[in-house]
Amino acid sequence: MGKAQPQRRQRAAALSLALLACLVGGFVQAQSAPASGATHPAATHPHSPYAAGMSPHARDYYQIKWGVDSLAVKSTESGLMLRFSYRVVDPSKAAVLSDHRANPLLLDPKAGVQLVVPTMDKIGQLRQSSAPERGKMYWIVFSNKEKYVKTGDRVSVGIGEFRAGGLLVQ
Repeated sequence: MGKAQPQRRQRAAALSLALLACLVGGFVQAQSAPASGATHPAATHPHSPYAAGMSPHARDYYQIKWGVDSLAVKSTESGLMLRFSYRVVDPSKAAVLSDHRANPLLLDPKAGVQLVVPTMDKIGQLRQSSAPERGKMYWIVFSNKEKYVKTGDRVSVGIGEFRAGGLLVQ
């Protein structure tokens, strides 16, 4: 038992460093495009882990820490709404994402906006808040009625303690 604790701390520290490197790397890449107009070869390949703006290290972090993968933000309804989706791999860890008391926010630092989930009179918030099940996809819709956030922007999503940064809007 004495050896397990330092090993857990080392793994947690390594995951934290990997996430920080991924987030900073994604932010720097998004802010500084090459002068020649060339893009990173992995970013242009549709099946590359970088095609959606997430490195394998970041994907591992979200699976281990939050119990989710396949994080994506897509523009819908001609850009008037943004759909954040994710797949649950560990329902107990992913429960924070479906907590109806947590108010989800989508942040775009480039546009300087903070988007919220719209609430419909008879439906309520446009998000799924049922208990998460392993292997199922879930979604949250954010209002973008002023179209501040555009396809190709990098955004962050926050739900309670959960944070996902550097997500590419598709």
